[in-house]
Formats: sequence, structure tokens, C-alpha cells
Amino acid sequence: MKLKPQHIQPVIMATIMSFLMTAVITLINLGLRPDFLALWARAFAIAWPLAVMAAYIALPIAARLTQRILAALAR
Repeated sequence: MKLKPQHIQPVIMATIMSFLMTAVITLINLGLRPDFLALWARAFAIAWPLAVMAAYIALPIAARLTQRILAALAR
């Protein structure tokens, strides 16, 4: 199977978003503790696969909604 952008983009997007979100939320909830990196890494390990699945589901929905919004605005 030849990989296409639509196969890779959701993984990259989910990785960046889960990386940033888990880091910020862990920092807000727990502060900068000595075990922060371990706690953040655990949160990231849980969030990342879920974010990848959500990205594959959300991207086509978001694309369709975007087209509908743009079509409605163009009228």
C-alpha cells in the first residue's frame, strides 16, 4: 500500500495536538512537580492513540462541514 497524505496527516496532527494538550493540562492540574515528565508521558501515552482515532473520524466530517459553510457563505 502506498502511503498518501490523508494516511499520514491525521497521525501528525494528532501527535502534535495530544503532545501540547496533555503537557498543558498536566502542568495546569499538577504544577511543575519533580515527577511531571513521568506523569505527562503517561497522559500522552493514553491520549495519543485516542487522538489518532479521533483525527481519522473528525477530518472527513470537518472537511464536509467546511464545504457546507463555505457554500452557504458564498450564496
